[in-house]
Amino acid sequence: LVAAGEHGRPAAAQAAGRGTIKGHIRLMGKLPGNPVIRMGVDPMCARINKGKRVIQETVVASLDGSLANVFVKLRGTFPTTPVPAAPVIIDQRGCLYVPRVVGIQAGQTLQIRNSDALLHNVHSSSPLKDNNFNVGQPLAGMVNQFRLKEEDAMVYLRCDLHTWMRSYIGVVSHSYFAVSNTVGTFAIDNVPAGTYTIQAWHERYGPLTQ
Repeated sequence: LVAAGEHGRPAAAQAAGRGTIKGHIRLMGKLPGNPVIRMGVDPMCARINKGKRVIQETVVASLDGSLANVFVKLRGTFPTTPVPAAPVIIDQRGCLYVPRVVGIQAGQTLQIRNSDALLHNVHSSSPLKDNNFNVGQPLAGMVNQFRLKEEDAMVYLRCDLHTWMRSYIGVVSHSYFAVSNTVGTFAIDNVPAGTYTIQAWHERYGPLTQ
């Protein structure tokens, strides 16, 4: 796993002593395959996905190795940043969590929706007590809100009824984080001038720092 970064400063950002960190994350070597999810375990999930070949998207990479769903954060000393008022949203749609990887600032609202007309439960796993929850969502349109109060490595979200459903939440005490997109790139904006460590985390390959 290779993370390449650059620190570019537009003129306006230079004046404020801030810039943007951009990077491209690539997986070196042979790309692994992803298994097919057997939705027939729950006939309702099978019916929702009829005619589809649903893949467990553990490794989402293009032919050149560009790797999606990598959570990237900066480590260092930062000024206090306000907690965003807008929630981070995870949807249960087609018996999958969408998106698979998100980042959130500690204290920000996490909103989890059920868009499926069937029962899901939302179960988080974290070594930090305040970041754990486990609730049922039996109806389409249900929404629950949570506040993950403490910075955490990665919170693992699962549905105990549909064991293939998984999502990962990076909880950070500041706003300097991102998730790589489908072409493996990320950008972290408005970063104060300084020296930082970049940490990239992937659910299969773990953390990499630079």
